[in-house]
Amino acid sequence: MYYNVSVDSSSTAIAGAAMGTMLATIIIISLIAYVISVVAMWKLFTKAGKPGWASIIPIYNVVVLFQIAGLNPLLLLLALIPVVNAFAMIVLMIMLNINLAKAFGKSSGFAVGLIFLNSIFMLILGLGNSQYVGLPENKA
Repeated sequence: MYYNVSVDSSSTAIAGAAMGTMLATIIIISLIAYVISVVAMWKLFTKAGKPGWASIIPIYNVVVLFQIAGLNPLLLLLALIPVVNAFAMIVLMIMLNINLAKAFGKSSGFAVGLIFLNSIFMLILGLGNSQYVGLPENKA
């Protein structure tokens, strides 16, 4: 017994067009999110006395953020260790956001906002009236 299952070309074309539209939409939304994050980091970097163009370079921008937050950028090497990297990066990003809030004179509530809604709170830091005050020196 032979079953003839045919798919007409119009349904294939419609499916292809739908997939293309979805892909284009995802790319456009991603580009918008990237531009917003670059603008936020650019303003944040210039407030902290760092070059704004550093926000465009993918790994270097995290290194500069670590410097602004008073963390050693060599800690990022923990991301290269298998198994440890996932846990280490979660802890490092939490530490980064807490120190970043402190460096701009913000409260721990703002640090929680940076942890959970990073893009929005980075925009608030970069475009708002907050000033970079640095981290207090450890007195031992």
